Amino acid sequence: MSGICDATFSRIISISAHSMPEIEINAMTFGPYGVGRIDGKSVMVAQAVPGDLLEVATATERRDYVIARIERIVRPGAARRETPCAYLPRCGGCDWQQIAYPAQVALKAQLIAAEFRHVLGVELDPNGLVEAAPAEFEYRSRTRFKTAPGGRVGFHQAGSNSIVEIDRCMVAATPDRMPVALATALGRRCVEIEVVCDRGGEVQVASLARAPGNAEVSRAHQVMRTDDAIRGIVLRGGGAREVVGDAKISFELEPECVIEIDADLFSQVNRAQNLRLVATVVAMAAVRDGTALLDLFCGAGNFSLPLARRGARVTGVDADALAIAGAQHNAARMGLRDAQFIAMKAAETARFFERAHYRPELVIIDPPRSGALDLMTAVARLRPRAVIYVSCDTTTLVRDLQSLCASGYEIGRVQAFDFFPNTHHAEVAVHALLT
Repeated sequence: MSGICDATFSRIISISAHSMPEIEINAMTFGPYGVGRIDGKSVMVAQAVPGDLLEVATATERRDYVIARIERIVRPGAARRETPCAYLPRCGGCDWQQIAYPAQVALKAQLIAAEFRHVLGVELDPNGLVEAAPAEFEYRSRTRFKTAPGGRVGFHQAGSNSIVEIDRCMVAATPDRMPVALATALGRRCVEIEVVCDRGGEVQVASLARAPGNAEVSRAHQVMRTDDAIRGIVLRGGGAREVVGDAKISFELEPECVIEIDADLFSQVNRAQNLRLVATVVAMAAVRDGTALLDLFCGAGNFSLPLARRGARVTGVDADALAIAGAQHNAARMGLRDAQFIAMKAAETARFFERAHYRPELVIIDPPRSGALDLMTAVARLRPRAVIYVSCDTTTLVRDLQSLCASGYEIGRVQAFDFFPNTHHAEVAVHALLT
């Protein structure tokens, strides 16, 4: 490799039809790519595994790196396996399924530890950093399928908006339950359908290109009459929402704490791992009677309700009014009088509480994948004794924690959970303490 001069290398990578030299994969990214190097330049290869020796061909060239595709596996890495799913590698749903599951967990731990070290200067022991999932298949209680005319159902092809049609999904809680009937009935107006399961059956949530009308509602009723497993259907589009049948689902947040919400509200896809996450956040919080707790991006109360059961005075905030209504409903069911929930954007709430001189002892932040950088200064000004930040994106997590640490907080316990086996994603909980 080292004998290839820069000019020769440039010529090779500029012609996508030509094969590149053999490359050994030595790392993974927070994404679908394995990474190797040629003459100091990174080469990113989808469907690769650390230890692979590959012949590859250029797909895209950038100034600082090359994206390549596998032409031939010269020598497989120790963790490479045949993908159990017949739709890979065309389907873009499971970007790490070619890696044996124990190695997936170890690689996620290495990536998380590297991000904390690089951005925050915090050393984490990868051993035990990521809790493996109890099952690597049939774990998703919520599975969102893309739809296309003719009742086609599937996922986007890797790196494309084209749909790979499938007839089963190995990571879905019910692998053979595909929403073909509803996709066929709704036709071109349907964009995607999410199948949401609990122990009582399933609810299907259809996203439409426009507001649902009488015709869509009638077709949803007809689908339900022909399939007893479908308990309810939610039609959403154009700012409107129609519910056909019973759209409620229920699941356990912790022992003896069962939440009831509408199926189209956000809830974690991996129920078994969410039990562990909730228990970890409860342990980090260490609340007592009367602890003032602000839960930003609270959703329907995933953390608020268990902590309110322990005596915390909870104020939960979320921009989704339906999620707030769900949290209020469950707090009332459980008799939690010291839990209040407000429908408002989290950043606006933090600034409002700062002006009102509200001083929570503890703040929990569980934002979407994009993070909450615009919120970190306002949270730090509230001066809680601790901040618990839960994230499904390590890159935005460490970026936001960097801002928090600059305001006088230091990183305490960090625990990650593999909520999403066979993908590069993980859920991370961080306990930051005011110094």
